[in-house]
Amino acid sequence: MPTALDNGERPPRKLLRKVAARLLGGKSRTMGIDNGDVNERVAVLAKLLPGSRERAAEILAKGAPYGLGLAGFRRHSVFLAEETVVFVFEGRGIEGLVRDLVDDPVRSAAFSIWAPLLEGTPVLAREEFYWEPGSKSDTAALPRPKRGQARCPS
Repeated sequence: MPTALDNGERPPRKLLRKVAARLLGGKSRTMGIDNGDVNERVAVLAKLLPGSRERAAEILAKGAPYGLGLAGFRRHSVFLAEETVVFVFEGRGIEGLVRDLVDDPVRSAAFSIWAPLLEGTPVLAREEFYWEPGSKSDTAALPRPKRGQARCPS
């Protein structure tokens, strides 16, 4: 499968814009949260080309290519598996933060280092459920398991 750099159709900046368009076209907040200072989260999942995990780990070992705090993000984490990398961005007004990141040519160019490692276009995962102590869902009852099933909280 060609990478974004090989096929000439999806340069790194275009890939980033496509992911951002998916985010900005969706809902704006996690359901059930009405606090004005919400720490919103979004994840970007990308499939790695076979054999590129080691290079991905090297890139991650260098840290973020720009000041995350200065960009307005509250947290950022990256999960790396053999064939997948997951970038989790957190902050207030996450849609605006992502838009600003994509629209800034200097910061968005820093993502080009990932293009040769990715198979296809990264996909966006929006947060659908979040739990923390004291939240409304903390006291919600779990659904009763069907006969023969174990009760397993999410």
